[in-house]
Amino acid sequence: LLVQSGGGLVQPGGSLRLSCTASGFTFENYLVSWYRQAPGKEREMVAAFTRVGGRFDYADSVKGRFSISADAVGNTVYLQMTTLKPEDTAVYYCNARHILTPATYWGQGTQVTVSS
Repeated sequence: LLVQSGGGLVQPGGSLRLSCTASGFTFENYLVSWYRQAPGKEREMVAAFTRVGGRFDYADSVKGRFSISADAVGNTVYLQMTTLKPEDTAVYYCNARHILTPATYWGQGTQVTVSS
């Protein structure tokens, strides 16, 4: 089970931080990704992180503005979003996929709206 928090309404240029907390496990052997889906558009990956190898990936549209990180305990991953643009408006989802098994979990989604 993944529980998301954060999100909301922010003006263009503002910042928000999303959190994704795993219940009952840690992200030690998982690829953790943040996806977003805007109305009428397909879901797209915006950021991904895995502790194994310490790899980070970002969509070109968010590079330099979004960053993904994890807490020391290993069961919470954050998406720090800065310099937000109206086109960042979407429902954001976290996803955890085990690197060795088919286990996959999704968060409940959280709305991010960037508008003046």
